[in-house]
Amino acid sequence: MRLDPTSLRLFIRVLETGTIAGAAQQEHIAASAISKRISELEDCLNTRLLMRTNRGVEGTPAGQVLAQFSRGVLHQLDDVYARMHEYSHGVRGEVRIVANISAITQFLPAQLKAFLDQHPLIQIQLEEKISSAIIDTVAQNKADIGIFTEVLGNTDNLDIHPYQSDQLVVITATQHPLAGTDTLHFADTLDFDYVGLHTGSAINNKLLHAAAAVGKPFKMRIQVTSYEALLRMVEQGLGIGIMPLDIARPYLKTGRIHRIRLADPWARRHLKLCTNNQHPMSQATRRLLDHLILSS
Repeated sequence: MRLDPTSLRLFIRVLETGTIAGAAQQEHIAASAISKRISELEDCLNTRLLMRTNRGVEGTPAGQVLAQFSRGVLHQLDDVYARMHEYSHGVRGEVRIVANISAITQFLPAQLKAFLDQHPLIQIQLEEKISSAIIDTVAQNKADIGIFTEVLGNTDNLDIHPYQSDQLVVITATQHPLAGTDTLHFADTLDFDYVGLHTGSAINNKLLHAAAAVGKPFKMRIQVTSYEALLRMVEQGLGIGIMPLDIARPYLKTGRIHRIRLADPWARRHLKLCTNNQHPMSQATRRLLDHLILSS
C-alpha cells in the first residue's frame, strides 16, 4: 500500500477533533471508513499511530511525527492543485508570440499592457520575425501566436484570423524634391533612392514586387532593421522610405520629415493572426488570442 493524501488528511482530522466519530462527522464519512483507513496506514508504516486516553484519541510519538510531515505534504499538494487550477483557467501560463516589426511597433505595446494588467501571472515571450518565418514558426509549434502581413508559405496547419490594418505612406526629408507632394503612386517614386528595412520584411517584398510590376528598378541605398533607424536615415536625406503612417506620425509632428499619401491600393494593409490547428491551445493562449481579436 502507498500513502495517499485522503488517508493522511483523515488521520490529521482525527487528531484535531480528538475522536474518530468527530472526524467522521466533519468529513461526512462513516466512522468505520476512517478506522479502516487508519488501520491501513498503521499496517503500511508498521507502527501504531493512535492511542486512546481519557481525553479521547491522541497520536503516538510516531503518529505525531507523521502528522507533522503530513501537514507539510498536504499544504504542498494544495498549492499544486491551486497552481494547476490557475493554469486550467488561463490565469497562469506562458504564451509565445512571433510578430513582424509593424505589429510590434504599432499595436502590441498597448494591447499587451491591457492584457497583462488583467492577467499578471501570464508570461509572454515576444520575438520579431519576418512574415515567412512567422508562419513557419507557428506551423512547427515553436510559437503559439503569429502576427504577419503577407501569407508566405504553407498555411495548411494554421488557423488565420483578421487582426489590424495600417496605411503605408512615403516619407521624405523636408528638403527632398518630393516634399511638397500630397499624394502620388509608388511608381512615381522609383527615380529616387530608398532607405529600406531588412531583407525579407513584408514591406520590402511588397515594394520589390510593385517595382517589378511597373518595370522599374527599386534602388535601395541603405537597409536598416528598425523604423526608428529608417526615420533617422530619411531625416538626414539619405533616401526616401515607406512605412506605416501611425509609426511616422510622432516624427511628422516635429516637422523634420514630410509625409506623402500613396494612391496604390496595396498601401492599405491588413495584418493577420495565426495559430496552430494541429496542437491543443492552452487557456492562456486562448485568452490572449481573444483579447487581440476583440481589441483590434
